[in-house]
Amino acid sequence: MNTTIRLALDRTPNTNHTGFYVALAKGAYQQAGLDVTFISPDQENYQTAPARRVAQSDAHLAITPSESVISYQSNGVPLIAVATLLARDVSAIMTLKESGIDRPQQLDGKVYASYGARYEEDIIRQMIQNDDGRGQFVAHKSPWANIWRALVTREVDAAWCWLTWEGVKADIDGIDLNQFLFDEYEIPYGYNPVLTADRDWAETNADALRAFLEATAAGFRFAMKNPDESARILMKTANHPTLTNRNFVEQSQQMVSGYYLDAEGNWGFMHRTIWVSFVNWMIRNRMLTDSQGDIIQRMDVDTLFTNKFLEGIPAVIRL
Repeated sequence: MNTTIRLALDRTPNTNHTGFYVALAKGAYQQAGLDVTFISPDQENYQTAPARRVAQSDAHLAITPSESVISYQSNGVPLIAVATLLARDVSAIMTLKESGIDRPQQLDGKVYASYGARYEEDIIRQMIQNDDGRGQFVAHKSPWANIWRALVTREVDAAWCWLTWEGVKADIDGIDLNQFLFDEYEIPYGYNPVLTADRDWAETNADALRAFLEATAAGFRFAMKNPDESARILMKTANHPTLTNRNFVEQSQQMVSGYYLDAEGNWGFMHRTIWVSFVNWMIRNRMLTDSQGDIIQRMDVDTLFTNKFLEGIPAVIRL
C-alpha cells in the first residue's frame, strides 16, 4: 500500500515547482511507493498559508520561505526545512522604471504590495534604511494573485517578485523594471522556497520522506537538463490556467533551471552558513520575538533545517 504525501504549494503551480510535476508525470513517486498530491493555494482562495497546513496536519509537507520555519519555531511549533527548491534566492523588490523609483530609499512614503507575511515588512523597512532612507512606507495588503497586476497598473509602487517568473513576464510584455536585490543592500536573505515539514512527522516517516526527496531530486535534475520538455510536462500535468502561455513558461523554465543545483551539483542541500547569516541578521535587527512578544536574542539554527533526509541520494538518477 502506497504512503500518502500531501504537499501544500506556496503559489499556483510554476517553474519553481517543475521537479515535483516531472517526478509525478514520470512515475517516480509511484515507483517509490508514494501517493503524492499537491494542494494549490487558490483551491481555497488563499485562505490557509502552506506552513499552517503542516502545523495543522492538513498537509505533510509545504513549500515556504525559510522565515516561515523561523516564525513557527519562535512560537514553539517544530517546523523544519528538509530541502531547498533553489540553490539561491531569485527574488527581488521590483518597481516600474517609469515610476522613477530606482533605489530603495525612494520607497519612503510609497505604497508596497504586502503579502501580509510575518517579517516581510521588517525586511523591506531594513532594505530602505540600508539605502539611507527612513523605512517609512505604506503597506497595502493585496491578494497574492493580484500583486503583479497591482504593480503594473500603478495601484502600488513596489512588490516582492520572482526574477524567474514576474521578471520573465515583464520582459516578454515589454515592461521595464527596476530590481532591488537583497544582497546588494546588505541583507543576507535566506533560502526561498524551502520544503517544510513537522519535525515529528519527518522523524516518524523518515523512509517515506527520503524516498520522496530522492524522486523529487530526480525530477529537478531532469528539469535542469531538459528545460523545454520539462516546461511542457509542467503545463500538461499541473493543467493550471496560469500555465497556458508556452513561450512564457519555457522562458521561465530556461532561466530557473540554472538555480536548481548548487555549485557541487546537489539538489536540495542547504548550507548552514546561509541559515546562520540570515538568522543572525534578523536577531541583530530585533525582528525575532517569542509567543510572549519578548525579543529573541539567540536561536539554534540547527533546529531550523536538516540535510539528513537528503543523504545518500545519488547524483544521477534516470527518469
